[in-house]
Order: sequence, then structure tokens, then C-alpha cells
Amino acid sequence: MTNIPHVSEPHSHVFLGEGHARNERRTWMVIALCSVMMVAEIVGGILFGSIALIADGLHMSTHAGAMLLAALAYTWARRLANDSRFTFGTGKLGDLAGFTSAVILAMIAILIAYEAVSRLFSPVPIRFNEVIPIAVVGLAVNLASAWLLGGGHHHDAHDDDHDHHAHHGGDDSDHDAMHRDNNMRAAVIHVMADASVSVLVIVGLLLARFMGWLWMDPVAGIIGSLVIASWSYGLIRDTGAILLDMNPDQHMIEHLRQIVEQEGDQLADVHLWRLGPGHLGAILSVVTVQPRDAAYYRSRLAGFTSLSHLTVEVSHAG
Repeated sequence: MTNIPHVSEPHSHVFLGEGHARNERRTWMVIALCSVMMVAEIVGGILFGSIALIADGLHMSTHAGAMLLAALAYTWARRLANDSRFTFGTGKLGDLAGFTSAVILAMIAILIAYEAVSRLFSPVPIRFNEVIPIAVVGLAVNLASAWLLGGGHHHDAHDDDHDHHAHHGGDDSDHDAMHRDNNMRAAVIHVMADASVSVLVIVGLLLARFMGWLWMDPVAGIIGSLVIASWSYGLIRDTGAILLDMNPDQHMIEHLRQIVEQEGDQLADVHLWRLGPGHLGAILSVVTVQPRDAAYYRSRLAGFTSLSHLTVEVSHAG
């Protein structure tokens, strides 16, 4: 006999991260900063006849566009959080935006590498007096953006005893990934990628100017593209796994099994997936010979505070 309980009390399907509102505000602030810088560079380039300044302004527009993608993901996830069309809420909207940003980062890495390799074999004249200050200003904007984001990519999770023991002796990276806001992570990676490239470009330009090593400029571009590609790959891998409902924490599954089966019952089937930053969904199928219902197992698993949506199916053997 199978007992699937009917949950009479209403329950929330809002699975947004703890810092959702704060991260949304910070992202819009970075967009404002990038937009002001973009307009200043393009207008300045037109007024003073600097193609390099115009080019950097257009580059800043792509930076602002990436931030806009993150900000809109926060905004729409919040506005649609209670929309019944989304079966398990809008917590994954940030992961979708992060995945999209990662693909854009990969394309940027390819373009930078292509241009750098082309310049390595066909050097072009460099206007050092104009380009170096622009690179320095670009670095300053990226550092300011990182400061505005304020390290919001770190989660503010509070672990209970069960969640802690689920990772005792295991890999804490699963636990960190469970609470990670990949939308903010993508925004931070965009800023860090831009800052890293700015540093490499400044070093390459200085060496090219004062040491005569013109090849250092394209080499710095190649190194920067490899760094961006590496970050892009990690972001694609992690967000893709979430979008495909990949098991986010094998240690938690083993601990769930241990708790359910310690009194002789059997955990016949279990599904665990991420609903949003810090929120997991789980479906458990339990086989027992005891007169126990789903409420009994739900109470035993109440210590898993990250299980925001738990469904328990109980089958009575014999």
C-alpha cells in the first residue's frame, strides 16, 4: 500500500537567495557606473578624435550589457517569484543568466585570443600615450565595480547540525555550491576578467614601450583570454549542472539515507536538486513495515533547513 500525503497547508515556492535584494541593488549601481564611463569615453573620443577612447567606450558597453543581464535576472526573479506558472519558483533564473554570461565570456575570450594572435604575427603601431591611460582608467572602473558589488558572491548561510554533519569528512565544495548565487558570481567574473585583462594590458604596454618588446602586448592578450576561458568553463559547468537538475550534494543524499534507514526502513528512491541559492528540493520514496506516514519522516528530516521543498512517498510493505 502506498501513502502519498496531501499537504493541506499552503507553502511557499519562493526560492530566492538570502542576499537577492542586496545583490540586485548593487548590480544596478555597477550598471550606472559603467554607463557613465561608457558615455564619457565615447563623447570624449568623438570630441578629441581618439579612436582608442571610442573603442574602449564601446567595450565598456558590453560590460554594462553583461551587468544588465544580471540585474534583469534579479528583478524578474523577484517580480515573478509568486507566479504559479513556475512550478518550483524562479530561483534558477539567476543560474540561467549566469550560464548566458558564461557563454558570452567564452566568446569574448575567443575574440581576444584571435585578435592577439593576429597582432603577434602582424604587429600594428601602438599609441602608448593614449592607450596606457585608458587601460589605467578601465582598471579603476573595474576595481570600483568590484567594490560596489561588495563581495556579494559569498553566501550567508547558517548551517544547522544536520547540514553540517552531512558534510563532515566530505567535500565542503558541494555545500558552498548549494548556496552560491551564480548570477552574482557571473557579474563578479565579468568584473574580474576585465580587471585581469586591464592589468595584463598595462604590463604588456609598459614593457613594449620601455623595453621595446612589442610582442608583449599580444602575449598579454593571449594570457588574458586563457584566464577568461578558464573562468567561463567553470561557470558553464556549474550553472549547466543546476539547469539540468544534477544532484548538487551527494553527501546530503547519503545522510538522508542514513537517517531514514537507521530504524529499519528503506529509502527506495531519492531525487535531490537545487531550486535556488540555498534552497534544495527533494523527493523521497520510503518503504517500511511500520505504521508510519509521510509526516513522521518529514519531522525526522526537519533538521535539513536547506530542504525547502520536500515530498515524501511512503509504501507499506507486507
